[in-house]
Amino acid sequence: MALYRSRPGVTIAQIADDLGVSRETLRSWVRLDEQLRGGAVGPAAPGRSQPAGSVEEENADLRRRIRELEEERDILRKAARYFAGETRW
Repeated sequence: MALYRSRPGVTIAQIADDLGVSRETLRSWVRLDEQLRGGAVGPAAPGRSQPAGSVEEENADLRRRIRELEEERDILRKAARYFAGETRW
C-alpha cells in the first residue's frame, strides 16, 4: 500500500501488473489498509494532516511503519535474489 501511495500518478492496475498480482486483489488490499488507517484512498493520503496524539500513540504508529518498511525491504530483497538467479561467485 505504501508503494501505491508513494507513487503519484501511478494506477493500481500498473502496480498490480508490476507485482504480478490481480488488480482486484491489490485494490482490496489498498481499501483494507485505508480502512485500518481511517483515511482517504489514494496517493495523496500520506500528506493529510492528523490530529496530534500522545507520545505512546506516535511511537506505536512509528513501530508499525517500521514493520511495514522492513517487510517491503525483505520482499524487495527476495525479488532481487530471485531475478538475479542467486548466483554466488
